[in-house]
Amino acid sequence: MNWKKYPAAVLLVLLAMHILAQVDRNVLLGFSPQVTRELAIGNAQYGFLVGPVWVLSYGFMAMFMGTLADRFSRTRVIAAGVMIWSVCTVASGYAQNFEQMVAARFLVASGEAALVPAAVALLADLFPPHRRGTAISIFFMGIPLGIGVSFLLAGTVGASHGWRETFHWLGIVGLLIAVPLSFLTEDRSKLAAHEKGAPFLPQMQAVWSAVRSVPALRMTIVGFVMVNMMFPSLAFTQIWLVNERGLDAAGMATRIGALQLVFGTLGALIGGGLGDRFARKFKSGHGGFMALLIAVCAPLMIAYRFAPAGSLLFYLGMCAGFFMPLAVYGPATTLIQGLVQPSMRSSIIGFSMLLLNIFAVAIASLAVGAIRDYLAANGTVAPFTKVLLTTDMLAISASLFFALAARRVQGLQLACLGRVN
Repeated sequence: MNWKKYPAAVLLVLLAMHILAQVDRNVLLGFSPQVTRELAIGNAQYGFLVGPVWVLSYGFMAMFMGTLADRFSRTRVIAAGVMIWSVCTVASGYAQNFEQMVAARFLVASGEAALVPAAVALLADLFPPHRRGTAISIFFMGIPLGIGVSFLLAGTVGASHGWRETFHWLGIVGLLIAVPLSFLTEDRSKLAAHEKGAPFLPQMQAVWSAVRSVPALRMTIVGFVMVNMMFPSLAFTQIWLVNERGLDAAGMATRIGALQLVFGTLGALIGGGLGDRFARKFKSGHGGFMALLIAVCAPLMIAYRFAPAGSLLFYLGMCAGFFMPLAVYGPATTLIQGLVQPSMRSSIIGFSMLLLNIFAVAIASLAVGAIRDYLAANGTVAPFTKVLLTTDMLAISASLFFALAARRVQGLQLACLGRVN
């Protein structure tokens, strides 16, 4: 069966894979109070666990897996990744201390690194440009759906069966899915040399050359990284709400999960659909759309940090923070894909994931935990609020880079028209 004739079905399968990956990744956040307490993990250690541990594996492996996906079967690369992260999710449930949890999560990240670079490039190949942003945004619905499900699991099933058993069952589900997925093949060896990627080092040189020579690409990647400064906010949200706002851990896990599920998913759907329409009607394209979207959400996101817990403004700001990053994912990756050759579509996403994980996940998460502990030790009132507000402002600054990228894209389009005329 030629499965490429059914792009909608391929998209649904990839979405299911992404949901599973995000659940396995973020269920640790939903259980953060319980895991940190049982394993005696401090805030700085927790920041290290959800930050540098992840980037050391996911970031670098995403770049490597991206080059493999540009040369070989993208479906087989994905299947191997599912197998790896599922086995290690089971292992996470057996961790007895900080060091064992670090090792297990390191390997979970290694497996998950295979999915996004291969899947985004596959969708870019299967869908035409005018539908590409919508398709990729639907794939990225896996982020809010997975995060939402992970928090819901923590607040419901996890509350009755514990975090260890939850990890075990999630890993088993992944293993059951990985086997049939491995039978979907994609033979890239028959493609012409310019249509498939080069070996790792030459491919990375080509990617770096593209980033250096195309300012619009560079600005889009920087903006994409800055938007993901929202990740530390999500990672520490439950601890912030419990420690500084006095809210119940299990109750907030369920509420965060439900709101992330609804508004993150809406963000992905609306961002993809409106982004494609905006790009067809306005010269600023996807970059201009993202800059405008962030500017609209920014006031609510800032107000969220100071509004009374449980107030309407509090929840509006929380929902805006869940909505905005996911609304940007589809348009940003679509713009990145459109600025490079097809032979490096997986590799450029892997490169973007590397930068995202270094700066927005590793450095930022570690810094949030460490700075919060430093401020608390020196008597600062509401230290988490101050630190998380800073990460929000960094995420909001992405609008500037997307606006600059939009101007560069317009310049490229004018230059192309000039050459044609």
